[in-house]
Formats: sequence, C-alpha cells, structure tokens
Amino acid sequence: MLLSMKFVEPIERTLNSKFKFRCHKGISCFNRCCRNADILLTPYDVVRMKKRLGISSEEFLEKYAYVHIDEKSSHPYALLKMTDNDEKKCPFVTPEGCGVYEDRPVNCRNYPVGQGLMIKGTEDRKVKEGFYFFIKEPNCLGCGEDNEWTIEQWRIDQGSDLYDEMNREWKEIQLRRDALGQPKLDPKKQSMLYMASYDLDRFRRFIFESRFLDSFEIAKEEIEKIKSDEIELMKFGFKYQKYILMMEETLKVKEAQL
Repeated sequence: MLLSMKFVEPIERTLNSKFKFRCHKGISCFNRCCRNADILLTPYDVVRMKKRLGISSEEFLEKYAYVHIDEKSSHPYALLKMTDNDEKKCPFVTPEGCGVYEDRPVNCRNYPVGQGLMIKGTEDRKVKEGFYFFIKEPNCLGCGEDNEWTIEQWRIDQGSDLYDEMNREWKEIQLRRDALGQPKLDPKKQSMLYMASYDLDRFRRFIFESRFLDSFEIAKEEIEKIKSDEIELMKFGFKYQKYILMMEETLKVKEAQL
C-alpha cells in the first residue's frame, strides 16, 4: 500500500516483536479496509492473480489496475483499481471477505505489518530485509482483538516469505532507482519497464516475436524456460530491467549487433 505516514507507528520492530490482531466477519469494520485504498502491486502479485482469474496479464492490467508514476524515481507502478462508484471498494471484496484470498497481493497479506527495506553494502547492492513497523489505522478494530502474534509468526501464517523471495530482485531495482542523482526515465523506458514488470504475456511476445533474440546472447536452456515457465519469464524481466536501466550488464549483445 502507499501509506500515509500518519498511520505508521514510528518505532522500528523486529521479527520477535509482538502485536495483537485478528480480522474476521464478526468485527464491525470487516471489509472497510478494502475500500478507497492505494494498493501497490508487485510482479508476483499480478502473476498469481491473473492466473487465478484465468486471464492474460493484459486483461488483468486493463480491468483491475492503473499506472502510477513515482515522482521521485519516475518509475511506473501498477496499483489496484478500486470500483468507480461511491463505495470505491476493491473489485475482489465480497460480503464474505476477499474473493482472491489465497492469491491476494502481498501488501494486503502483510497488513497490519509494514516492512522497511535497505540496500546492503556498496558492491553487491542486494536488498536486505531491514526492519518492520506497525500500521495503526483508526478504523481498524482488528488490533483490539486478543489473538497475539510475533511478526515472524504472522509472516509465516500469511505466506510472506515466498512473496519476498519472488520479488527480491524487483525490490532491489526500486531501491537503486530511488538513489539520489538518478536520471528521469523517458516515456519509452517507462513503458518497457512496466511491460517487463507486470505485462508478462506481452513481454513474452516482445521476446519471441520481435528481433530481441537476434540481438542478445541467451542460452537455449534459458530461452526454453522463459517460453514455458512464467516465473522464469518474470525473473528474466528483472534482468532486462537492470540492463535497460544500466544497473548491470545482465544481457550480452551479440557481436553482429555491435
């Protein structure tokens, strides 16, 4: 979520920090947090949700997301589109709760825990899971329930580790783009980054139906993987983003193209 800092408790927490929380149908605020929310989607969120819905990434993005350009980094992000009415609720919320619960976005599953990230070191430049914090929204009554958790227990219960692992390289790209002095992205690069992050069906066509494979040296084994395995395609998208942002030479141009 794109959080207002007024709801963030200004205390750093660890995996051993405890809190009380339970969300259930019997609580009076049930489903209220699923309205008028700015929910940032990660690449793995889109993979999971579009697969659950049985639609292409293009269909998912057109129907359920909109583009947000970050003012600081000029990086494009997909945010979940709320319904276009007075309720402005999540399109997947039902009277019984979340209709895509098993595949809900990582920002939804982590709530009410937030995670602060940082870049580790000056050479390897890898993402380090730095610290945690609690989100204290006044309309959420779940924090007044008796169920006690540590942050580690909550993350295990919510399946957060898998999402973190799948999005680790993508997070690294975002943090490095946030560094001071980075040039603004032009619209063409923004479009390419958005495609390689979120629109994987279009990205696959870009790879196999353009002159992309004529331009770069890519092992046959990797080509076969990205052709049939969506997770491998997503990870290849991270490599492509690092290349076009000139962060790392993750792709090698064929000599004939030099």
